[in-house]
Amino acid sequence: MDIEELKAVSMSRRSALKRTAATAFLLSQAALLEQLASPLVRPAAAATTFSDIQFDLGAFVRPAQVFNDGAGNVTAQFGITYALFLPARLTRTPTRADQATLANALNTIEASYPASPSGLLIGSVSYGVPYFNRLPRAVVSANMPQTVSFQTGMGTLAAGRPVLVEATPMPSDVVGGFVGGPNALIPGVTKDRFNVNVVIENNDVLFQFRSDSTTNLAAVPLWLMGSNNLNGRGVPSPNFNGLFNFQPTRLQFVQQGLPRKMADQYGFDFAPRVNPNSPMAMGFADQQVNGSGPPAACTFVGNSSAKLTNAQIGSYFDNGSIAHFSHDIEDLFQFYAQPNQDPNRPDGEPFTERCQYMFRSNQLGTTNGIPAAGNTDQFTNGGGPAFINNVFQGTGSAAAGAQDSGGLFAPGGNQTINATFSGTGRVGHIDGLQRASRAPDGTPLHIRNDGPGIDGMDVPAFRSYPTNLGVNYQAGSAMFKLQFFMFVPTADLFTAMRVGVAAQDLQHQFLDDEDDDNGLERFITATRRQNFLVPPRRHRAFPLIELT
Repeated sequence: MDIEELKAVSMSRRSALKRTAATAFLLSQAALLEQLASPLVRPAAAATTFSDIQFDLGAFVRPAQVFNDGAGNVTAQFGITYALFLPARLTRTPTRADQATLANALNTIEASYPASPSGLLIGSVSYGVPYFNRLPRAVVSANMPQTVSFQTGMGTLAAGRPVLVEATPMPSDVVGGFVGGPNALIPGVTKDRFNVNVVIENNDVLFQFRSDSTTNLAAVPLWLMGSNNLNGRGVPSPNFNGLFNFQPTRLQFVQQGLPRKMADQYGFDFAPRVNPNSPMAMGFADQQVNGSGPPAACTFVGNSSAKLTNAQIGSYFDNGSIAHFSHDIEDLFQFYAQPNQDPNRPDGEPFTERCQYMFRSNQLGTTNGIPAAGNTDQFTNGGGPAFINNVFQGTGSAAAGAQDSGGLFAPGGNQTINATFSGTGRVGHIDGLQRASRAPDGTPLHIRNDGPGIDGMDVPAFRSYPTNLGVNYQAGSAMFKLQFFMFVPTADLFTAMRVGVAAQDLQHQFLDDEDDDNGLERFITATRRQNFLVPPRRHRAFPLIELT
């Protein structure tokens, strides 16, 4: 079955599905991606059984490879090309019968497709605070792991808190029309184009499905909604008795060169400046093996590197984790701006600037402090390499770069962590993240499952540039997004990481409150956030219901 046949199924009178605008967009976007993506040939999967850690799918995907496009050898692993996120709200508290129906539905999906990227894999089924608020408090309290005291570069995480607490607006999110809201450390700041207030969503459940085939991906939510068709065969859809109120899907794609192809397809002015070798819209690969922790380190029971909760092996949520899910508009007009294109920021953003924003300006072992200096032409096709190693220089590296007590990073004795490429205070995105993202032995305590997307969700009306070079875009125009999804051992750890990467404290203390040299914060607007608990696979269907 191809995507056109799937469209016909979704519109069939025999289907119980009410084809909404959201499902129509999903099908059209799936068709475009299928047309533009490169076909993949993968080795046979090594795994034959699933881990109890839901998101531990590494054995089902291509092994890590070494890439070198100008910045040295980088070991990276590309996962499955597409991820489809399906949020849902519940109309009532699930029953044990509902639990069995969902378990059977998930098993039916897996039985209908090969357990491989060419087939379909259920990446995770996660549950938000609204779900647990429906259950008896005593049952939740008796089984919900609690945090233990843990030291990060952002301070000590408190003990005795539930591993799942709701997301809150982060310091560089827009609240009440201003970055950081009325109590911001740096008041009165707005985003250049996408000044959209953040919303904390209230979904009960979040499904994540993964595949190299958008046709396979699109079929699953349609089946859950009543299409009665899986993988081209008639399969009765589950009868949830009105339990789910499915929300708009979000589609993510990660493949080398695909963001550039999508930018070309949509005719964005910055398309020629997107690296055609990159899997990410901002031009730098985000799949470095040394940038993510082993799955066990991200669970409640932890591993030898770190244990952030009181969960014990064999407890109900032992191999569970926390997932943070957010929807981010990327201001690529600003990120890829050329000189004199925007009078508000007339210098433009050459590769050397973008590399510093993404990584850092004080990297030891380099000539001038940045991981790569790029090409003579700093703009065309990204202006430099996409694959750059993720280096950890300790939790204090971001503060050292912001303070820049050493001045200009240069050969001849001043190649230190206290100096920067430009001789001015700078904060890099990766450096800011690492203020709180690592175990004492340097192991990352997170796994990023994020990737690019393009849709019109939450996009306001705007003009690309304020001069005659600009184009007016209507509200709801399709724009590049970062469909952000990260697994961490506790919600409090994610908060510390996101506060660290926002670096508003360092911006206030060392950068004269200016955001020009503070990582990626001015280029990204998070419009939606929510935290979820990812139970072990054995409890992925409505956890705790059997105990109520």
